[in-house]
Amino acid sequence: MIYFDNAATSWPKPPQVKEAMNRFMEEVGANPGRSGHVLSIEAARMIYEAREALSALFHVKDSSRIVFTLNATESINLALKGLLKYKDHVITSSMEHNSVMRPLRDLEKRGIALTVVPCFEDGTLDPREVEKQIQSTTRMIVLNHASNVTGTLLPVREIGKIAREYNLLFLVDAAQTAGAYPMEVDKDGIDLLAFSGHKSLYGPQGTGGLVIGERINEKEMIPLKQGGTGSRSEFEEQPDFLPDRLESGTPNGVGIAGLLAGVQFVLEKGVEQIRQKEITLIEKLIKGLKEIPQVKLYGPESHKDRMATLSFNFTHLSPSDGASHLEKEFGILCRPGLHCAPAAHHTIGTFPEGTIRFGLSIFNTGTDIETAIQAISQISKER
Repeated sequence: MIYFDNAATSWPKPPQVKEAMNRFMEEVGANPGRSGHVLSIEAARMIYEAREALSALFHVKDSSRIVFTLNATESINLALKGLLKYKDHVITSSMEHNSVMRPLRDLEKRGIALTVVPCFEDGTLDPREVEKQIQSTTRMIVLNHASNVTGTLLPVREIGKIAREYNLLFLVDAAQTAGAYPMEVDKDGIDLLAFSGHKSLYGPQGTGGLVIGERINEKEMIPLKQGGTGSRSEFEEQPDFLPDRLESGTPNGVGIAGLLAGVQFVLEKGVEQIRQKEITLIEKLIKGLKEIPQVKLYGPESHKDRMATLSFNFTHLSPSDGASHLEKEFGILCRPGLHCAPAAHHTIGTFPEGTIRFGLSIFNTGTDIETAIQAISQISKER
């Protein structure tokens, strides 16, 4: 079996992720911050270490400004619904995932003004087109760091500079890049960074977070939920400091233990080295598929403009049929369809059927790529 669905969730995970989760369940298991006994203190220490590891990865000065969530989707909702107000104007792109578009469309019904800037057919975006859409009421720019459909990288640092110049908030959806592409929150001009824990950070599902930049006044952020935090228990009002203000309820301790191990794996390997390995694989895949006339590729050709995610289609098979043949005949697992990003598929001209998507990771090999190219070539000839 060859697993090419890493854009959805990474698999396999590093062995130490499972080991860390087992250790938490067998040796810790307590509720952090809710008790003073040794196991509760150990659970709190582990969560603190996870924040510190993520701070090192994203170059964040204050780890308390990293809030744990269930996933990048919750992080994006927290940022949008916690900060945007009636009649605020928001700018986004036509390559966004529904995790961005759906909450924005909902807020639009409640009085938020929204501008969607068209991207080019390969998913790339001209920063000047974003700047042209800035109005007096513009409050925030929201972009994915890389498309989950084509792997296209958007010009985050350039747009971060624009956001700072106009004193706008900049929210980046880093679900596809956290752990696989170098980023520095402050240098990139990012105010809010939403990340997934279960993709290129190699943690378990049900983990993610939101980095809240120092330009954000956390006291002005409206929590998605209120409740027990283990702190200031004598008050019935929500704490006004981070991370407690935005983290209510018992945290996913076992999941965060696994996430910590995943982030440590990434830090030990080095993000640059991980990226180089993945880019070598995607370049080999693109080169091989370009030689098959019955296959159409989407997204930029240059590795500088993309992640290790590729969308393609057979000219004579639907995405679902093509993916079915790949799995049943060659054991290649991938994802066909719209990938929860209809706007992106409208942009690249593949709506409503979508594409076949390969999402690679550091655990894939050159042999995997060669097998995939041969399989696609055989399917093209036979059907």
